[in-house]
Amino acid sequence: MNISLYDISVWIFPILIAITFHEAAHGFVAYRLGDDTAWQLGRVSFNPFKHIDPFGTVILPGVLFLAHSPFLFGYAKPVPVNFRNLNHPRLDMVWVALAGPATNIILAVIAALAFHALPWVPAEAAKWTADNLKNAFLINIVLAIFNMMPIPPLDGGRVAVGLLPRVLAYPLSRLEPYGILILLGLLILLPVIGAQLGLNLDVISAILRTLIGYVGSALLFITGNA
Repeated sequence: MNISLYDISVWIFPILIAITFHEAAHGFVAYRLGDDTAWQLGRVSFNPFKHIDPFGTVILPGVLFLAHSPFLFGYAKPVPVNFRNLNHPRLDMVWVALAGPATNIILAVIAALAFHALPWVPAEAAKWTADNLKNAFLINIVLAIFNMMPIPPLDGGRVAVGLLPRVLAYPLSRLEPYGILILLGLLILLPVIGAQLGLNLDVISAILRTLIGYVGSALLFITGNA
């Protein structure tokens, strides 16, 4: 498997922008809703190095990629939010959680709209620009959909905790320390075990890929790229 400098150059910028804006959005919305924890720690920032987690952002996706995992994922350093400081803790937690995926969808729309400007890009830079835009479009949709899975500590899990009745929200919130292990099991171990048994247990990955396809198609249509 040969990965060229060109390949790196057309993936690194979209990835860094996607995760940086995603995490900064969480911190900014939390700040606006009453909690300045992330603001005081300098995490409401467009500096990607403030948000990169060595394992979750670099090592884990790299290992999954080299292992030909059916679905790649990773995570950035979580933005610290003290939900008790929010004006309306349960409801505002939902808005803070939604800020990241919503920002990724906005970035995907911007990338799609930017395709219309490609005719004005110098010929020698057109392919590099187009590849960056394509990857930015895909990465932001993947991040938005993946993070909305209803498993804490993903954003979808926190949305569910904020909206569900307390009798259901409390046990779901207690899964947060084990969320990454659950994801690894659902996305990697379960398909591997299924393959050994002759069963197709790659259901979660299939659902995610289908949703990504539908959202991508809808955004392309909306932005006039269909």
